[in-house]
Amino acid sequence: MYRNIVRRLTKSAKGLSQASSSHAPNDIFDDAEAERLAVDDDQGNVEGNSGADDQSGEEKVQLQCTSWRVAVEANNLSPWKKIPEECGDYVRDYMTQKGYEIDLQRVCNEAGIYAKSVNMSGDGKIAWIFDVDETLLSNLPYYADHGYGGFKLGFQGYHVDWRSERHRSITVDNLLQAGYRNWDKLILRSSEDHGKTATMYKSEKRSELVEEGYHILGNSGDQWSDILGSSMSKRSFKLPNPMYYIP
Repeated sequence: MYRNIVRRLTKSAKGLSQASSSHAPNDIFDDAEAERLAVDDDQGNVEGNSGADDQSGEEKVQLQCTSWRVAVEANNLSPWKKIPEECGDYVRDYMTQKGYEIDLQRVCNEAGIYAKSVNMSGDGKIAWIFDVDETLLSNLPYYADHGYGGFKLGFQGYHVDWRSERHRSITVDNLLQAGYRNWDKLILRSSEDHGKTATMYKSEKRSELVEEGYHILGNSGDQWSDILGSSMSKRSFKLPNPMYYIP
């Protein structure tokens, strides 16, 4: 069971790094976010960088975009809508080069260490929740190479995703085609869930599992809304995603 969870965690990371090249960050920019970065001045430099006057405009943008990405991953900019225009190339390079893969590897390693440390004695109703899009499907090759995270330890795998129930068939096909076979339950949004925020919806689904007697010890997702709210897991693992934000 442990090897299965490690595989899911790590397979997902590699898949995301490979799939990221298909994204088009330059299509999702935002003027307000550009202002947060201190928009380019007439010389093409980013303003508001006191103490960095000896740096080139490109270096300043690199530093500002790194700062923006860290703030995004720390949930300090929520809610945000689009990537700042200055950071389009930066995000593209991060997602398609080594930085993204290294960050995913770190998350996977920590999740794997935690999964190994869990005491599996008791009633056996121990659950690990995975988001689907940008966590399992895009990252699947990475998870496959590293053991899916921990299901062979005895965890029961629950996939809770923002996709609609009407897309169940294609979601199952996506998972099967990607190599998944042994999940315990796939939870998708019903008609009553439309209009809810992702945080509210996923909190409710976790609460239902808790009411059924499950102990949610792990949760992996690329959005803060995957892991925050009520009935949170004992440990949560946030995968990097500077591409978009779902409240």
